[in-house]
Amino acid sequence: MVLLSLFWSFVKIGFTSFGGLSMIPLITSEMLSHGWMTAGEVTDIIAIAEMTPGPLGINCATFAGIHAAGIPGAVAASLGVLSPTFTITALAAFFYGFFKESRGMSRAMVGVRPACIGMIVGVTLQLALANYGSAGDGLIPSLAISALDAALLIKWKVSVPKVICLSAALGVLLF
Repeated sequence: MVLLSLFWSFVKIGFTSFGGLSMIPLITSEMLSHGWMTAGEVTDIIAIAEMTPGPLGINCATFAGIHAAGIPGAVAASLGVLSPTFTITALAAFFYGFFKESRGMSRAMVGVRPACIGMIVGVTLQLALANYGSAGDGLIPSLAISALDAALLIKWKVSVPKVICLSAALGVLLF
């Protein structure tokens, strides 16, 4: 039953998100509502999924599935998150020729972008409060590492793996 629930949860995640970071609120909601993970464990899974090669959604599905039900859970969750993508991509490829010049399609996509940004900001705040809202002594160093990371990524265009390694080193030193 857990395998079917994992498959169905990740089918819903795959069908109702647009990939990448926009999947995080849905993954968090499904993991917490089924009791498969705590908020801290979801944060760990997302961090690991971001650090490993490959799409965030499939990485999260694999790690969440393993955490919830071992290797069969990883397979069920991964197939679940891939099924909508495969179906929608096949349909989009088929119908692309009919709508590629459509003004309505262009306007709809412009409207979807702010929704994705809002979801990313919302989950960022949710994860920050879950992990550092009551951190006490760890709040200031955590905010400093976050600010440094943002500056390195945005201003100096330092690569993500280098920023992650630096943050891990700072975590070892500061905590």
